[in-house]
Amino acid sequence: MADIDLATPEQLLAGVEIHGVTRGSFIMKGALAASAAYGATAAAPFVSQALAQSGSGDVEILNFALTLEYLEAAFYKKAQSLSLSGEAKKAATKFGDQEQQHVETLKGTIKKLGGKPAAVPGVSFPINGQKSFLKLAQVFEDTGVSAYNGAAPMIKSTEVLAAAGSIVQIEARHAAAIRLLLDMSPAPNAFDKTMTKDEVLKAVKPFIK
Repeated sequence: MADIDLATPEQLLAGVEIHGVTRGSFIMKGALAASAAYGATAAAPFVSQALAQSGSGDVEILNFALTLEYLEAAFYKKAQSLSLSGEAKKAATKFGDQEQQHVETLKGTIKKLGGKPAAVPGVSFPINGQKSFLKLAQVFEDTGVSAYNGAAPMIKSTEVLAAAGSIVQIEARHAAAIRLLLDMSPAPNAFDKTMTKDEVLKAVKPFIK
């Protein structure tokens, strides 16, 4: 069996499984697929288009964000069972705790709005060591930032928007920290790049099941 620590982030991402048929799970699969094909900033326009076409309200948008947080919390929990060391081990524990706090906050907000929190999706992550953990963490964190950016224009409530803004800032700090551990620039561009709807749909089509 090949050592998956040697795989590219795109190859690792291809092995991620998200089991669930909710709209949030579907959009998340598309966002991750867009990231794999064109880079993390491709997720934002995909999310914007998908949510706009569905006529989503704030509860559905929050459930999409909750699906993302479920995914990240489960990812870091899995990472904590690996033989990590140094700052990577600290990141898996610290970031995992923060993602779980995001989960609880979003669930509480959804309930206050009279909605029903999305169910926890089944997930599987192809990581077996520190290198594969860091590579996939970079994809998840970069995608998370872009996904929140893509969803923000659809949010109607200023209070919900403020809550999402407080979360995306932490996701961005996670992304920067992971990039530094990979000896990558924490902020490679002054602005996130965008793609056209057709470019994104072409990118994600082969990945959606």
